[in-house]
Amino acid sequence: MATLVLLRHGESVWNAEGLFTGWVDVDLSAKGESEATKGGDLLLDADITPDVLHTSLLKRAIRTANIALDVADLLWIPVKRSWRLNERHYGALQGKNKAQTREEFGEEQFMTWRRSYDTPPPPIKDDDPLSQVNDLRYAELPSELIPRSECLADVVDRMLPYWYDSIIPDLAAGKTVMVAAHGNSLRALVKHLDDISDEKIVGLNIPTGIPLVYELDDDFSPLKRGGEYLDPAAAKAAIEAVKKQGAGKAEPAAKPAAKSPAPKDERKPRRGKRK
Repeated sequence: MATLVLLRHGESVWNAEGLFTGWVDVDLSAKGESEATKGGDLLLDADITPDVLHTSLLKRAIRTANIALDVADLLWIPVKRSWRLNERHYGALQGKNKAQTREEFGEEQFMTWRRSYDTPPPPIKDDDPLSQVNDLRYAELPSELIPRSECLADVVDRMLPYWYDSIIPDLAAGKTVMVAAHGNSLRALVKHLDDISDEKIVGLNIPTGIPLVYELDDDFSPLKRGGEYLDPAAAKAAIEAVKKQGAGKAEPAAKPAAKSPAPKDERKPRRGKRK
């Protein structure tokens, strides 16, 4: 049996502003940093010790992982990074306001671009300031591999080779693997793990900052479809909030009842050695 921990990055500055982000390298908001801290607390409280971390090349995922692992006293574990775990590229929509895009193009077109499985937004031009063709972190990639726009099907296609070539070997070696990535790259992975149809994946949302844990069998299939969030109540509330993104100024989701923290002297000790 193998353990896989999925962690969507905390809220980014552009998430907070309601902008399409994609491959633009924006940082975490203050709320996102707090979410990452909570993610680390949840790992610590669940006594889950990742042996290796896989992240994208984008700072919001990298910093979320670093914050969470630091809280859990695991900042020292090996790290592997890949563009294949990057967020979906939103093409010419990158940097645009979601609510304004909905108003300009209408509900149907907006939802087709944002949530359909196989329809990408209009491509970004190479000379656009928000294009990644001249980004140094992708300097080793052939130009044709750098997306100008992607749908979720494209993300599945570019993510799966990394799953098979990099993540599965770590799982096969008996390691507990943590993947800190993005809403759509994690949706792509969950689609594969849970064998979700192209039609049903449209309705799947993954909340920010709450670890999702899969126990996998010897064939790397989930023992429990859908895995298990380390804070199910918070995950449920956050998933509802994700559904409202782009719908204009939405009412804040009701907060689930907070778990009472253990007295300071009863909290689990920070890890000083491997179990």
